[in-house]
Amino acid sequence: MNRRLPEWLTVKAPKRGAYEAMASYLESLGLHTVCQSASCPNIGECFGKRTATFMILGDICTRNCGFCGVNHGVPPDVDSDEPQRVAEAAAGMGLIYVVVTSVTRDDLADGGAGQFARTIQAIKNMNPDAKVEVLIPDLKGRADLLKLIVEAEPFVLNHNVETVSRLCPVVRPQADYNRSLKLLETAKTFDTSVYTKSGIMVGLGETSEEVHSTLVDLRNVGCDIVTIGQYLRPSKENLPVVDYVHPDIFEEYRLFGESLGFKMVASGPFIRSSYHAADVLIADSCP
Repeated sequence: MNRRLPEWLTVKAPKRGAYEAMASYLESLGLHTVCQSASCPNIGECFGKRTATFMILGDICTRNCGFCGVNHGVPPDVDSDEPQRVAEAAAGMGLIYVVVTSVTRDDLADGGAGQFARTIQAIKNMNPDAKVEVLIPDLKGRADLLKLIVEAEPFVLNHNVETVSRLCPVVRPQADYNRSLKLLETAKTFDTSVYTKSGIMVGLGETSEEVHSTLVDLRNVGCDIVTIGQYLRPSKENLPVVDYVHPDIFEEYRLFGESLGFKMVASGPFIRSSYHAADVLIADSCP
């Protein structure tokens, strides 16, 4: 059973009217965001700044991971106009850094790779100066589908391992820890200039040693950027929180990750895969 949230996990209420305005704008374009679908705790801050992580390929996932708040079931058909609407929304919001993710679509022959590629291209066509980060599913380990996305030239290719190897069968029963590592490694063989990124949640029963080992595994496959955040239970249907990790531990993880040579390590209770994702532009400008 989850304990009462500690003081470091309190959030400010969304700015009055900002959430509603952003939600209404996205709804008018028929678009989904992971911010809403996954009940992200940072949604008030991000919507207040007119930024969001677009979620393509619908809002129903074909998998049922223990940690995730996104609905699962039978998804709708692929919307061929969706890439253009995402591009229009990104331009309308004035975004110079656009983050796009998706539900997992194991029902599709290409796993949704084609829609990712079309969305990247649509954003670039409308705003050539924009940088695009994609957070992709594992594509069942198919290198040909990964190549299709990488060849669309995203600035960052993100795929989350989500948790430590030991807990993967419980947290991500339809995924595979080593398959996720291989995907990140393979992306670099298609384009050495693409930044690869991954993330893990803590508070699911992992040990500090296992977190360290996961960071080493990610760095060994050439991962450039890593995010570490607190798991928060989206609903009673999801896995319970085992531990609320103290901010001092997050800082220790950050320092350890930096010692391994990651270009950027974001570690803290409210860190999520796409939270302040544009900060990588600052890291990219550093020698």
